Order: sequence, then structure tokens, then C-alpha cells
Amino acid sequence: MSLIRLIILSLFIFTQTQADTIYNLIKIPNLEIYDIKTSNKLRYLYAKQPFTLGVEKNINCYNSKKKILDQKYKIIKKNLNRYSQEFLKKINLKYIVLCEDLSISNINTAGIPDHVMKTLILDIKFNEDYFERVIHHEVFHIINDSFKQLFDEDVWSKFNVKEFEYAECSTCTDKLGLSTYIRTKGFFSEYSQSTASEDMAEVFSHLMIGVNLNNLDPILKRKIQFIKSNLLKIDQNFIL
Repeated sequence: MSLIRLIILSLFIFTQTQADTIYNLIKIPNLEIYDIKTSNKLRYLYAKQPFTLGVEKNINCYNSKKKILDQKYKIIKKNLNRYSQEFLKKINLKYIVLCEDLSISNINTAGIPDHVMKTLILDIKFNEDYFERVIHHEVFHIINDSFKQLFDEDVWSKFNVKEFEYAECSTCTDKLGLSTYIRTKGFFSEYSQSTASEDMAEVFSHLMIGVNLNNLDPILKRKIQFIKSNLLKIDQNFIL
């Protein structure tokens, strides 16, 4: 066997072994390694074939064309590079899975966070208008799930006017709009009004993309301060 063929075979075996090892850790089939040599030690994986997950087999996602994958990866990496290795370790995020047409029980979703498995699945074909913002939105769900004691929903709910009530779940309401309000009145978007956790995630994601903070209402200002102060309890070096 020639030296070149031996090297190629060795690289293939090494890559496949790594992919198998990662599968054993996060239990998502049909993945290949996209990039594991990142500055903040995030491991990026992609679906080489469609996969189905969940006890009820109700989570589905599909593989992408390489051109689309390459384009979206640049955007995703740019945004996730905002998070340091130290911060990611604290919130339990290590693996990013890239696929398209992600859904739960036939309901499309931008991402599925799992802090136990240290994994975030992202739909790389999610609405272009909000794509970068939803990356940070989904990261916040990892943060929230890892630090429930800091992001108390009862405390958060009291920031709102007394008459307002969140829905029992994000899919139990028709408040799904992601457009940023010109007049905030305590919320950045319609989706913010679905549940307390989604409201927090919307506040965080707007802060991460650099939304204009001028002329915000008093309720939203208190929510922003709550998010900022608690993030600093996780990592005093975190920068919004």
C-alpha cells in the first residue's frame, strides 16, 4: 500500500472513530465531524443523513447540501465565537449539530438545546431574517437550563404588568412572531409573550445582536438588567 493511501486510510479511520465516540456521548445518529479545531473548543457536527430522535421518535432533521452547510457554518461560527471556552464549559455546551428542517412532533423549530448532553441542534435553514438572533436565543435555553436558580420565572413574571399572563407552553399560544417591536411595552417581540423562558431568551438574543437600547420602556429595562446581572454571576467576564 502506498504511503499516500495509507495516510488517507488512517485519516478516515481516525475521523470515523471520533464520530463514533461523539455518537456514544450525545446519542445522535448519522453525524459527521465538520470542525473540531475551534478556538472555544466547540465541536461542530453535521447530518450526513436524516436522523430521528426521542423516546417517541418525534424529533426529525435532515441533511444539507455542502454549499448551504458551508455558507451557514460561517455565520454560526461567527456568532458562537462570542462565547469563550470557559463560559461554554460552565453552561454545559460542547457540541453543535447542523441539519435542516428540524421539527418536534411535526412542528418546525429553530433549535433543540440539551444541556445534559451538552448539545445544541440548529436548523441551518431557519428564517434568514432572524437566523443569527435565534442562535443566541437557543444558547440562552442552554444557559437557563443549567442555571434555573438564577433565572427564576416567578421573579421574571413580576416585571410585567399585573394583568399579563404567559401561556403554559410555547406551543400553547399563537404568539409566534419574531419581528422586533418598534414600541416594546415590556417585550421585544410577540414570541416574547408566549412563556417566561422564551421571553428571557428573546431579551438575551436581542442583546447579543446589539439591538438599539435607546427609548426602551421601564419594564424591558428591568428585564435587561436582570439578564445582565445573572450572567455575570455565571461568568464575571461575560460581555454582552
